[in-house]
Amino acid sequence: MLDKIFLFWYSLVMLFSGKDSIGLDIGSSYIKAVKLKEAKGSYELDLCHLHTLPPELIVDGSIIDSLRLVDSLKEMIKTAGIKTKDAAISISGHSSVIIKRISLPEMSEEELSESIKFEAEQYVPFDIDDVNLDFQIIGPKDEPGQMDVVLVAVKKDIVNEYIQVVKEAGLSPIIVDIDSFALENMYGINYEIESGKNIALLNIGASTINLSILKGGTSVFTRDSSLGSNLHSEALQREFNITYELAEKLKRGEPVENVTLEDANAIIESASEEILSEISRSFDYYRSTTAYEDISEVILSGGCALIKNFASMIAERSGIETKIAEPFRNIKIPKRFDVSYIEEIAPMMAVAVGLALRKQGDR
Repeated sequence: MLDKIFLFWYSLVMLFSGKDSIGLDIGSSYIKAVKLKEAKGSYELDLCHLHTLPPELIVDGSIIDSLRLVDSLKEMIKTAGIKTKDAAISISGHSSVIIKRISLPEMSEEELSESIKFEAEQYVPFDIDDVNLDFQIIGPKDEPGQMDVVLVAVKKDIVNEYIQVVKEAGLSPIIVDIDSFALENMYGINYEIESGKNIALLNIGASTINLSILKGGTSVFTRDSSLGSNLHSEALQREFNITYELAEKLKRGEPVENVTLEDANAIIESASEEILSEISRSFDYYRSTTAYEDISEVILSGGCALIKNFASMIAERSGIETKIAEPFRNIKIPKRFDVSYIEEIAPMMAVAVGLALRKQGDR
C-alpha cells in the first residue's frame, strides 16, 4: 500500500528511489507518455507517445475493464519502445478526488501530520478511513495565528485500481499525483510567473474538466467536473449515425465520407454548450469565493484544445483571453522527433509533461 501519494507543485514526494521515470497520463480516450532528461540546466524531450484507448475502458475516472486496459498499456510500452520501468501517474475526478483550501490554526508540518485525519473529517464527504490524505501548508493568513492549507483526499479504491493496472503492465508506479497539480508543474517551467495575475489552467479531456487557478504562480482554486469531449463524439455519432472512431476523426478535422466538415463543426459547436456552461459556473464559483477577483488568462490543454475554434468559444463566453497550452515551450525537442507532430499533439500532453518533471529529492 502506498501511504503518502500526492505531490504538490514545488513540494514533491518520491515514494521510491529511482531517477529515470516517465510521466504517464492515463485518460479515458488516450494514454499519454512523456520522458524528459535534464540538459544544461533545462529539459530535453526523450520520449513522447500518444496511444489511443478503446472506448468504455475508463468511465468517470473509474477503471471498468482492467484486463483490456493492461493490454493497452502493454501495447503502448512495446510500440513506444519504453525501457524505463518507473512511472509517475495521476488521478482526477469530481466523485473520487477532493481538493480544498482550508484555514487552520498555525502549527508545524509535523503537528499537522499527526492531526490531519481529524481536521479532514469535516471537509471530506467520504468515510475518512476510505481515503488517502495529504496536505500542503501554503502560508500564514492575514488573521494572526491562522494558516492556509491545501487538503487533498482521494478514495483508496481508485488509487489502488490504477496502481494495480500499471503494475500488471510491467511498470512501477513510483508517484501518484493529481492532474491539476501536474498541470501546475507544466506551467511552472514553461511560463513566466506574474505576481498580479490570476491564470486559469483548463484541461479538458474526453470525460473530465480539470481547472486550476494560480495567483502569482500559487494554486488558489481547483475543481474537477465530469464533462468532456465525449459530448462532441456522442453528438456526432447520433447526428450522422457513424462509429465512435469516425466521430473522433471529425473532431480532429479529418474528412469522413458523406459528412461535410462544415456540418460536423456545427454539431460540435452545439455540443460544446454544456461544457462552456460548466466552465462559466466554475469561474463564477471561483469569483464568489475570492471577493470576485478576476481571471487574467485561460491556458487550455487536453483534447478539446485541438477542436477548431474551441478556445475562441471559451474566450467569447467568458470574456477572458484564452490561449492553447504549450507544454514543450521551454523543452528542447531533438531532431530525431517529428517536430510538427509533437507541436500538433502538444496540448494533449500537458499533464504527462507535468508528471515527467517529477524527480527524486524535489521539495
